[in-house]
Amino acid sequence: MLTGVTDGFFCCLLGAPPNAVGPLDSVESSDGYTFVEVKPGRVLRVKHAGPAQAPTPPPAALEGAHGDRSGLVRCQRRITVYRNGRLVVENLGRAPRADLLHGQNGSGEPPAALEVELADPAGSDGRSNPGSAGSGGRRRRARRPKRTIHIDCEKRITSCKGTQADVVLFFIHGVGGSLAIWKEQLDFFVRLGYEVVAPDLAGHGASSAPQVAAAYTFYALAEDMRAIFKRYAKKRNVLIGHSYGVSFCTFLAHEYPDLVHKVIMINGGGPTALEPSICSIFNMPSCVLHCLSPCLAWSFLKAGFARQGAKEKQLLKEGNAFNVSSFVLRAMMSGQYWPEGDEVYHAELTVPVLLVHGMHDKFVPVEEDQRMAEILLLAFLKLIDEGSHMVMLECPDTVNTLLHEFLLWEPEPSPRALAEPPPEPAQEK
Repeated sequence: MLTGVTDGFFCCLLGAPPNAVGPLDSVESSDGYTFVEVKPGRVLRVKHAGPAQAPTPPPAALEGAHGDRSGLVRCQRRITVYRNGRLVVENLGRAPRADLLHGQNGSGEPPAALEVELADPAGSDGRSNPGSAGSGGRRRRARRPKRTIHIDCEKRITSCKGTQADVVLFFIHGVGGSLAIWKEQLDFFVRLGYEVVAPDLAGHGASSAPQVAAAYTFYALAEDMRAIFKRYAKKRNVLIGHSYGVSFCTFLAHEYPDLVHKVIMINGGGPTALEPSICSIFNMPSCVLHCLSPCLAWSFLKAGFARQGAKEKQLLKEGNAFNVSSFVLRAMMSGQYWPEGDEVYHAELTVPVLLVHGMHDKFVPVEEDQRMAEILLLAFLKLIDEGSHMVMLECPDTVNTLLHEFLLWEPEPSPRALAEPPPEPAQEK
């Protein structure tokens, strides 16, 4: 505690953050890490591992037990946004989430239409909703929608096995973490034959830490993740994100719908646009945050873990998982500005999503993940009673099992799809 306070005073006097991490050269180390230069002077550490033996190539058509109609899901949805902030999401045709819930301990059908109020509607005038009754019992004329989005596509959702060469798992951590938080998951899936990729965000782990706040905005970090994704992506890619890392998974799934096969969101929060809090402790100067770092670490231990035993305390003392400078922490929190990532943005996703939530999480209420599950087209929510925000560290076996089951899952074909004959192969002329 005294050391942190002393360093903070020196930081205030000298005007420089302590323990600044300098940029690293782009090299490949012998311990399985690769240092990728995503931009000049901006280097990320990446854990890239795969099976010892080369995986077998998948079948050409990824055929299942029902022929080439296996895994096909028809995604039909109409999204209507009104000027007063009213959002109506209509699931047309056969509800696709009924397939997703089958065999995954789920129950119930999704509503045919979902009506919500946008968190921060643009152009909201504060008047009553369309079609509401006005004074004197007269019914107001329904307003025209601001915009309408139609989604009508077919998705082939297949089982992703570790023995298939076209499957890559990407793991993206959140604020204050590093790729070390995924150790149990990386080891587990490499043993099963999967190819895994886990980067350290800028300023985290062993990645370079630029001393410019603009280097830690959502857009700067998202472009880093785009560069890593384009470098390692194959035909079927699965994105696994935790906390703030979920936003980057959503961004990539929206940008590359044909390459992102499945998404897993762990304690990621609701489908609302990112905006930094005005009244936050992280708005204080970096030197003050450094003085408070022991208190912040203890607060994180209390809020991020369901239990505060020796194992959890050791995770904070090791330093490789939660060792982030006060400057980077402040810049990360103030840089979480992403107005495009609102409810409409999430409602447009057609990729299947598994939501994992630790019930003791004090950072992300369960209601936020429930709202996310309602907005997404192909999604279901799994709750872990004994877990908290760092559920992948607290309950690794449970999390690994849920993730693996989701990777192997594929929807059963609808009766209509089974009745339709598969298309005939084109004849060579």
